[in-house]
Amino acid sequence: MPENSAAIGLETIRAVAIDVDGVLSDGGLWWGPGGEEWKRFCFADIMGVSLARRAGLILALISGENSPLVDRYAEKMLIRHVVKGCRDKAGALREFAAAAGVKLTEICFMGDDVNDLPAMAIAGLSAAPSNAASVVLARANFIAKAPGGNGAVRELMDALLAARGLTAQEVFMRD
Repeated sequence: MPENSAAIGLETIRAVAIDVDGVLSDGGLWWGPGGEEWKRFCFADIMGVSLARRAGLILALISGENSPLVDRYAEKMLIRHVVKGCRDKAGALREFAAAAGVKLTEICFMGDDVNDLPAMAIAGLSAAPSNAASVVLARANFIAKAPGGNGAVRELMDALLAARGLTAQEVFMRD
């Protein structure tokens, strides 16, 4: 992360839209014996999303996959804006901005692959996990040290809190 977070506009972000596979999950896909789909989510990222929500950030999940696990994650994390099976992530980001009552410049989009580039291009801040595709890393304003599904989202959320003068502990201790 750049030394001066203000240089990349972290303090102006009011909403965060996150890709799921490769960002919230490690991008792996497992099938159970009955054909059910399994994904792994990192508890550090879960806590980061929870803290961001508690701090007042508006959250969305925008996924190219149409997995019921995305709904399950959203339900657990109280994320109301969810788009699955999305081929037009820039369009979905515009719809999220309108629904949330925020400008595109006030949204951070975190993605990891080429299908995320259109949304990253119109978001006020673009972010990526360390193991994102090289073209995504070249476009990202914020690059987490952690790979997707292993704390990258938490790093972003902690940076957004810090830009507001908050610590994770302060937010966690709120009523």
